[in-house]
Amino acid sequence: MRRILSIVAGVLMLAGVTAGCGLTPAGGDSGLTIYTARDKALAESVVKDFEAAYPEYQGKVRILTLGAQEASERVSAEKGRPQADIWWGGSQQQFTQAANADLLAPVPDQVRDRVPERYRDAQGRWVGEMVLAEVVFYNDQMLTPEQAPKDWDDLIKPEYRDKIVVRDVAASGTMRSIYSAMITRNGGENPEPGYEWLRKLDANTKVYAANPTDLYLRIQRQEAPVSVWNLQDVMLQQKKTGAPFKPVATTSGVPQLIDGIAKVKGGPNAAAADKFLDFLLGVEKQKQLAEEYFQIPTVEQAGQPSWLAPLNLHEMPVDWSLAAEKETEWISYWSEHIKNKN
Repeated sequence: MRRILSIVAGVLMLAGVTAGCGLTPAGGDSGLTIYTARDKALAESVVKDFEAAYPEYQGKVRILTLGAQEASERVSAEKGRPQADIWWGGSQQQFTQAANADLLAPVPDQVRDRVPERYRDAQGRWVGEMVLAEVVFYNDQMLTPEQAPKDWDDLIKPEYRDKIVVRDVAASGTMRSIYSAMITRNGGENPEPGYEWLRKLDANTKVYAANPTDLYLRIQRQEAPVSVWNLQDVMLQQKKTGAPFKPVATTSGVPQLIDGIAKVKGGPNAAAADKFLDFLLGVEKQKQLAEEYFQIPTVEQAGQPSWLAPLNLHEMPVDWSLAAEKETEWISYWSEHIKNKN
């Protein structure tokens, strides 16, 4: 109930801000509102470049930074009166669920056609912007490479008790995807072996961090040396703050999910949303983001980003269709029966 009231209050607040801005560019368009789970500096940089390319939107793009699951819940709560035009950043499972709930509108055809079929909704209601690798990482001032985990199953060994910090799972699209991948990896249709694996991980988890910033700070303050998170944010923390984080090329592979973007159905500024989608999914912009912000783009490029090959990562097979179908059930079970009980 508290989460629902928080979402409703936020919706009313954003509606008031939007109504009070008086933003009405030429053509009657009132600007652009973006809900995003992406890195704040990245999102602001893209919006700055978008406004330079489309001066009519200068100062008229509003960004609301949310967790991916929070963005999903907000778009759903606002179905009767959508406030956002773009939902940027979330998993394939989340976008699939939203599309099936009739919350998303098809992206422009030219945008859809730039993205290979395996990285988008068949009806174009969402498209993948990048492939997001989910990794184990550690503080290399606390552990040597020999001491660090080599694979996912190392995380549940006794020697890592109280050495793991985990971003709280239910509110995080990244963590929901990682935990869903572990369940499919260990049991597929039968979740029990996966639940048992998560019980052992819970026993080794020292604390659940409230948000990504809390996670980064706890690892940097050396409260515990090991965590799991998405590769892009780990690399960005290295670049931005000099964080002593080192990703692990886990021997059984890394789950690779599609991180997407969608146009909110019934959003107030459809024309602006189409222009933003066309801009963001352009080849040149995607090439820039790949090199500067450690993205693995879905839009086809001449070659892979220069930083990627040295990491020597390979993909873990994951049944993402099953994960999309069962994620809510699995994460609810984890929250009620596993978290902090081992």
